[in-house]
Amino acid sequence: MPLLNTTSHTIDDIYALPDGQRAELIDGQLFMMAPPSRIHQELVMELSVSLRNYIKEKGGECKVYPAPFAVTLNEDDKTYV
Repeated sequence: MPLLNTTSHTIDDIYALPDGQRAELIDGQLFMMAPPSRIHQELVMELSVSLRNYIKEKGGECKVYPAPFAVTLNEDDKTYV
């Protein structure tokens, strides 16, 4: 039985990944991600355009950023999605 990996990762570990390698960092734990599928990307585009058009029609100032777009949820360096 393999031992549980207790290594705590930081945002620096995300930045050190090879180009094209996708991962999320949640509470110091690194989660590797598979590339998105074609249908996923189609849905992202449709939703992004729909949201952007709605915001513009209503005179809103919000912006729509499709992935990949990094978000840090905490003020520490242990969470990055």
